[in-house]
Amino acid sequence: MVLLLNRGDVESLANMREAIQAIEKAILEFHQGKAVCPKRLVISVDKHKGLMYCMPSYLSETESLAVKIVTHYEQNLKHGLPTISASILLNDPENGKPLAMMEGAYLTAIRTGAASAVAAKYLARKASKVIGIIGTGVQARAQVRGLCEVLENLEKAKVYDILPRRAKEFGRGISQELSLAVETVETNKECVEDSDVLVLATTSKVPVLDGDWIKKGAYINSIGLVGPEGRELDDKTVKRAKIVVDTTEGALSEIGDLIIPIKKGVISQNDIYAELHEIVSGQKPGRTSDNEITCWKAVGLALEDAAVAKLVYDKAKKEGIGKEVEI
Repeated sequence: MVLLLNRGDVESLANMREAIQAIEKAILEFHQGKAVCPKRLVISVDKHKGLMYCMPSYLSETESLAVKIVTHYEQNLKHGLPTISASILLNDPENGKPLAMMEGAYLTAIRTGAASAVAAKYLARKASKVIGIIGTGVQARAQVRGLCEVLENLEKAKVYDILPRRAKEFGRGISQELSLAVETVETNKECVEDSDVLVLATTSKVPVLDGDWIKKGAYINSIGLVGPEGRELDDKTVKRAKIVVDTTEGALSEIGDLIIPIKKGVISQNDIYAELHEIVSGQKPGRTSDNEITCWKAVGLALEDAAVAKLVYDKAKKEGIGKEVEI
């Protein structure tokens, strides 16, 4: 029997605080050589301007064996459809049998927000009060939720989106949910200036900020467009910032924010300070001063999906949520 979990089920079971704990543990497993997480396979569906990503992983300590299939179709926006669709298959690592199939788009948002929260725990100033948010799609809400779990002094959010109506709706939502004072601003510059933490969650293929706008001591959470030809960050930002990635291999093959300035000679591969697991394990220090600008530039690791999928599955079994089917 396979347990089917729809989006509503996953939303009711995926707790941000628990997801942060599960992902930090998974990152340590990865550091200790107890996880298998190959580089994701990317398939271009050129005829329909889409992408498919296949992301398998195994966490031996957590006992989670999973694969996520996620698609990205930017043209869906024109038809009122989500740009991201995903599903996750969880298998029993003891015998290989399928345990569960679950909706993966919401889980992706939660696990990405949780991974960013882990990064912020080590890279952001604990006294951070103002968060600037550029891009207010589905991912942005999970990012703010995660940051509020690890940065207890956040008081205010400045919000900017190229669609002002969406920015206002987003601002109202996070104000009610997270008790943050919210200011919807008219320009990206206003959003960046004087912000202690920046969340960039856009699909832009060109930089959405100028490195000169960023205050000393800021932490940048850049989790937008993944692709070798696009970028959210400009040359000034990547040159000023201490850059942390999930894996260097993934970053150098999929993150235009780094690939492009490296090709231009603005920075070199050696300017990538660390992979996150090196910091979480204590192998390298995270933030070392209140003045340095730190930047988390993520591709997204399948082990994060595996960790949260196992968490959701275990809770579903305990609480009797979902539908058992025979396949």
